Amino acid sequence: MSKVAVIMGSISDMPVMQDAIDILKSFDIEVEVDIVSAHRTPEKLFDFSNNAHTRGISVIIAGAGGAAHLPGMVASMSPLPVIGVPVKSSNSIDGWDSVLSILQMPGGVPVATVALNGAKNAGILAAQIIGSHDKGIMDKMIAYKLSLKEAVYKSSEGLKK
Repeated sequence: MSKVAVIMGSISDMPVMQDAIDILKSFDIEVEVDIVSAHRTPEKLFDFSNNAHTRGISVIIAGAGGAAHLPGMVASMSPLPVIGVPVKSSNSIDGWDSVLSILQMPGGVPVATVALNGAKNAGILAAQIIGSHDKGIMDKMIAYKLSLKEAVYKSSEGLKK
């Protein structure tokens, strides 16, 4: 069974990151959640990044605000796919500092980046990555996408009444 790690730089990021946790759990994907600060706990960051793949983690979702170094630092050490969630935090410059810090990675150190506060999409992307080699998750993703389509048709019909 695949597992996704959802990490964040601070507990203040949890309200945003909860969306990733919730959507992953809706796909019955095991989630490991932790706080790993790139700036305040560098030793923990190194240990997590270098060893996540040995603990059954398949994908890492890393949320961070402000300078937002966490996703890139994890990606620099881990062989796993990393999805960065820029978080609009109290010390942020409208979130752009976080977006650009995560998005503008150097060649060789990719971080898939979702929208500002876009943790739900990070969870969906992680599920799609796992679904590429897990038929059960793929089937759930197909059903999820169908439910999105049906919701639009239902809304459209509701407007016509």
